[in-house]
Amino acid sequence: MITQTKLYQLEEKMREGLPGKGAQYRMAHVARQTEYPIPDHARQAGVLALFYPDLEKRWHLALIERVSHNPNDRHSGQISFPGGRFEEEDQTLLRTALRETEEEIGVDTSSVKVLGALTDLYIPVSNYQVHPFVGILSHTPTFSPQWDEVQSIVETPLDILCDPATRQRTDLRLSDHIVLKNVPFFNVSGKVIWGATAMMLSELLELLEEK
Repeated sequence: MITQTKLYQLEEKMREGLPGKGAQYRMAHVARQTEYPIPDHARQAGVLALFYPDLEKRWHLALIERVSHNPNDRHSGQISFPGGRFEEEDQTLLRTALRETEEEIGVDTSSVKVLGALTDLYIPVSNYQVHPFVGILSHTPTFSPQWDEVQSIVETPLDILCDPATRQRTDLRLSDHIVLKNVPFFNVSGKVIWGATAMMLSELLELLEEK
């Protein structure tokens, strides 16, 4: 059972050191378990892993299912953390993550306690270097999705994510001509969480599982 005390302990754990790429690769496809050089022109993005209690005080993680009708979005239709591209007015990537979270799921991020940052992850297919942050709300939020970008909010019970049975493998068809074999993913109520989100989530859960 994940408690609020255990979540707040993440702040100290992240200061002491992160599991890093090794934890990320545990939920990466075999073709992704390679360190890619990050080009100077890589775009920067910030995302937020946001914990919150439901009305019965069970802890959840807010994920989003992105809209799938944009042909130029390499991540459309996937499950991800709320977040997006760095803008100059943000000044910091943390502010990017908080701004984008507020825009995409309608949560007042002034109430978010930021616990720290996870290991950044470069995504070659979209040329984004993603910087994940971890935050916590002490109350149950009222979500207001940005419907042109967010198809649904996936309210993910933390105890389910921590269950080893949630980690599974499958073949994923990305297009008529591309099928990835034996892809690791988190199965959350039938939703497939894979790729960069699964890799970042893997590091986060390893921190939670540490004694």
